[in-house]
Amino acid sequence: MKEILKQIGMLAAAAIVALTIVGCSGQPLSTREKGTLIGGGAGAATGAIIGAAVGSPGAGAAIGGALGVAGGFLIGNAMQNNEDQQKQTQAQIQSQQKEIERQRQQIQQLNQQAETE
Repeated sequence: MKEILKQIGMLAAAAIVALTIVGCSGQPLSTREKGTLIGGGAGAATGAIIGAAVGSPGAGAAIGGALGVAGGFLIGNAMQNNEDQQKQTQAQIQSQQKEIERQRQQIQQLNQQAETE
């Protein structure tokens, strides 16, 4: 039991160090990076618990962490791509709204010119 707690403590310390390093990068994490970190942490924790049940929490944490990183990356990547697509769509909408406003102003100018002639 002490060995399990020791390995879980080491895993928690490693996670804290990793988050500290990433947190000091100066830039906010992207959705892709957040998904990868969350997946890795959740996978490692789950793997450690399952590994402890079969007598090998370290191997369970390593395997779970690797699978969690892969799954977290895939989910985070899909979410990041969706966000990027939404930003692009929003930029197109704003551009079209500006063009509509420009054309509306031209129509008003033409109507004013027609009234004065």
